[in-house]
Amino acid sequence: MTSRHKILAALAGLALFATSCSGDTADEALRGPEAVSPAFAKLLVEADTAMARGALADAGRMLDEARGLAPESPDLWVAIARLRFRGGEHLTALEAADRALTYGPDHGSALLLRALMVRDSHGAADALIWFETARTADPGNPDILAEYAATLGDSGAAGAMLNAVRALAEVAPDDARVPYLQAVLAARGGEYTIARSLLARSGMAARGVPAALQLDAIISLAEGNADSAATTLEALAARQPANARLRELLARALLIGNREDELIARFAPEAALPEASPYMVMLVARAYERLGDRAAAAPLLARAHAPMRPAPVPLASREGLPQPTANLRRALLSDDADGARSQASALRARFPASTDVAGLAGDALLGTDNPQDALAAYALASEVRRPWPITRKALWALVRYGNREAADLLLARQVAGETETASALLALAERQADRGDWARTALLLDHAMAIGAGHDPVLLGLRLRAARELNQPQDANRFAALLAEVQPHQLVAR
Repeated sequence: MTSRHKILAALAGLALFATSCSGDTADEALRGPEAVSPAFAKLLVEADTAMARGALADAGRMLDEARGLAPESPDLWVAIARLRFRGGEHLTALEAADRALTYGPDHGSALLLRALMVRDSHGAADALIWFETARTADPGNPDILAEYAATLGDSGAAGAMLNAVRALAEVAPDDARVPYLQAVLAARGGEYTIARSLLARSGMAARGVPAALQLDAIISLAEGNADSAATTLEALAARQPANARLRELLARALLIGNREDELIARFAPEAALPEASPYMVMLVARAYERLGDRAAAAPLLARAHAPMRPAPVPLASREGLPQPTANLRRALLSDDADGARSQASALRARFPASTDVAGLAGDALLGTDNPQDALAAYALASEVRRPWPITRKALWALVRYGNREAADLLLARQVAGETETASALLALAERQADRGDWARTALLLDHAMAIGAGHDPVLLGLRLRAARELNQPQDANRFAALLAEVQPHQLVAR
């Protein structure tokens, strides 16, 4: 895979993760409410301040008092939704957001909150109409404009994103998100010097905003400064231990920086795990290959180039994960089915409104061969967020349960809402190929390659077949040559 393609893949989604300047979830994207009375406004501002410092119980008491003053204020219910989201009560947060819209159908902040939730659960495409409605209701709201711009960008509408950023600059010229979003656009266009300047102007990397730091590292990689990128990514990976994309970027930076020994020391154990991505396995294999250790490299390369495994595997327990997640993963890895089910049941009883807990319960049920109940848990988890890892497990459970039609529909919706996930695109392309729809197969695979999956021999092999089925000999020759480049023939253990 070319460096350009890998950089594009790394840039996918960055805008969505920093438009609030502090995080990537709906609960952090809104600002203070409009007042209906001084006392009410004071309580909501104080509750917002308490939430910002993590004092959720104090914020809850303030919002209870505010509810006594204005129980039908949409501002109140937006604040309640944010509090519940911050506290892990995702399903009741959704209910509060709906109540805010009941009391204020044209309330800009309530519409924005719902747009963010739709984006998390159904993807950028489905959320755009909500953002557009929010913008119509409150055209001068900088949060709406920033999130709308980010969503447009990650929907592939770069021109529309630029227009939305310009609108944001008009209403809030000093907003740090203006140069940040411009930096994302510039990086996507390959203008890394301009992107670096804009990112510095935003000040967001200096303030430690994770997405801005990731963008800084990506620009460093593009500029050939792999050591600087690795330093930044090392710190980020420590803060976000479950972020697989960060770990892959860090491994790539180490390989580009000729730090093979460090790459192997850090990531060889991960590459040995069943859950390791083909890309991570390939990076570790290339490090061994550079050091002349063919015996270690050959089996890893064979794994990296093997077809995707058909079933989910238990995930490893990593340092820094929340304790319930780590405990449940350890139970699944040790084949402790009863322990995994018991832990999941206890968590669901304790946190019935948490979609995170519902997702963990789905993992436990799937890992103990109960696909039907796992599907119910994943469906609950997806009401607020629907990331590809959950969808992929739900797809497997649907197929295992015998509902291929529902699996195909879910996969198509996932790709429509999350267009920058190469493995989802490949999965849908394989389904289209099974149906004999080679034109659509080719389109899906071409997009997957454009966002960075051009190293995948399974993808290239399917694209070669599509070219032949479509009677495109020039494309067939090109993809055959690309496949030959990534498929090792001579490297064997000795």
